[in-house]
Amino acid sequence: MEPPRGFCASLRSFLQFLPFFIGLLFLGVIKGFIFCPLICLIISIGNSGVILGLWPVHSFWTYYSIARAKQLGPVMKLALCLCISVILILWPLLGIVGSILAGAGYGFLAPLAATFEAVGEGKTDEFLHSIIDGTWSSVQRSLTVVRDFTDVCFHSYFSIMDDLRLQEPPNGKPYEIRLLYIPGGLLVGLLGIVVDMPVVTIIALYKSPYMLFKGWKRLFHDLIGREGPFLETICVPFAGLAILLWPLAVTGAILGSVVSSFFLGAYAAVVANQESSIWLGLCYIISSLSIYDEYSNDVLDMPEGSWFPRLRYRKKVPPSRTSSCATSSRPPSRLSSLKNSMIELKPVELLDALFVECKKHGELLVSEGLIRPEDIEDSKSSTGGSRVLSIGLPAYCILQALLRSAKANCEGVLLSDNVTEITPANRPKESLFDWFFNPLLILKEQIKAKNLSEAEENYLCKLVLLSCLPGRLNILDLTPPEPEQKQAELDAFARRLQGITKTISRYPTFRRRFACLVQGLSHELAMKNSEGQSTNGSRRTSRSRSYLVRMISQKSIGSKTDYQGTDAV
Repeated sequence: MEPPRGFCASLRSFLQFLPFFIGLLFLGVIKGFIFCPLICLIISIGNSGVILGLWPVHSFWTYYSIARAKQLGPVMKLALCLCISVILILWPLLGIVGSILAGAGYGFLAPLAATFEAVGEGKTDEFLHSIIDGTWSSVQRSLTVVRDFTDVCFHSYFSIMDDLRLQEPPNGKPYEIRLLYIPGGLLVGLLGIVVDMPVVTIIALYKSPYMLFKGWKRLFHDLIGREGPFLETICVPFAGLAILLWPLAVTGAILGSVVSSFFLGAYAAVVANQESSIWLGLCYIISSLSIYDEYSNDVLDMPEGSWFPRLRYRKKVPPSRTSSCATSSRPPSRLSSLKNSMIELKPVELLDALFVECKKHGELLVSEGLIRPEDIEDSKSSTGGSRVLSIGLPAYCILQALLRSAKANCEGVLLSDNVTEITPANRPKESLFDWFFNPLLILKEQIKAKNLSEAEENYLCKLVLLSCLPGRLNILDLTPPEPEQKQAELDAFARRLQGITKTISRYPTFRRRFACLVQGLSHELAMKNSEGQSTNGSRRTSRSRSYLVRMISQKSIGSKTDYQGTDAV
């Protein structure tokens, strides 16, 4: 179908679609009002039960981890315990209120969005799906939200606390607060909050109309743009809906700025203590306003610069003025159109790709005997730190992607299809993704610079997979690289990659998906044991391995998508 050309043709196409959009909106709103109470009830009760049930344990373990932390000095521990007491007291109230609001918002918007998705490209029986989509599926996803929240409060929380408690201090010197600068630091921090909160709020309110109308302009451009309204697939379900909901996004940005201004101003106390200078803390207060002003200009594509001066608030490292051009090249720094967002990768898609690789490489490693049945049972334990299946296997798959990218001389990370590349331009927008994506890019460049041989790559892969089991590595009789310096570098690569993978494992959906794999493999192990009683040893070994390989190759690892025979995308 050729897109309409000219203003009249585009306007006529838009008017023809308008009743269709209004009908979908009306149907989605009705479904939202019907299912919002039930979904809100599920999320609020489920999350509130987790918060209240784990609150005593969280309180005790937080104090215990801070008290035993090797990275913190005595005064720092005391200060953190006092500050964390306020957070722990407010956590149940804020958590329950947040769960209710999140449940109400998700309960209304999920059925509404699913109604528009039902008429997307490749959909059949659009009328039927526009009615049923987002009903029972939204209820099921609300249960998934509760489960993921439980994983965050249990698995991710205790993993972070274990790192705080067990990690050694950098350079052998723990972080400490000097008593002499505590009064001045508290005064500077309080002053930073008093100054930053109202000024940042005024800046956000001043720029909010620009954000509102600029966003509407870009959305209308997608709606009735150069190729005609709603001819792009993504415009059909979401362009009109995004126009209606854009004021909510602007309101959320203002509220986010107000909340972040508190921490932005309070950080002046940290600067004053680190630099042992109240004056530098005061300089930071002024500079923080300039930092926020310039960042908001880059996000909104406004002229660079700021009305506030950027003062030097560090003795050794002077603040470098961030180039507006460089910042604006980052994906979050542009109000990108819906058309361009289609080529951007999502964290869930990348997590799916990771589990595809876990399936593929896991099958090979099981057949080679590097992954054993006891590893599956060991992965079900909540204690013991890193395990072969939970940390080693994902780290092994990530290492394969880094090696593949280094050999292909790619700017980013090349996935297994040898086509899709994760770059700073199409990476997910979430700031959480930067926590491990940027270190992976640095690690890839370091591996590339070492120009590893095939034997060294094999040594590094086995080390990443089995470093938590030194005895297993000794059995493999691997030949370390000849120079001891290179061996130490490969050991450091393995530790860093496992640390990054451990951070990825704290992502809520990771634990849920991985639990499905562990349960499936445990079931197959039970079948192996029962069949082993009626078969001879050789037949039992062959059948057990075939069951195990089939389980890894057939299970979707926590997703309804069938990955068999497909590559990571």
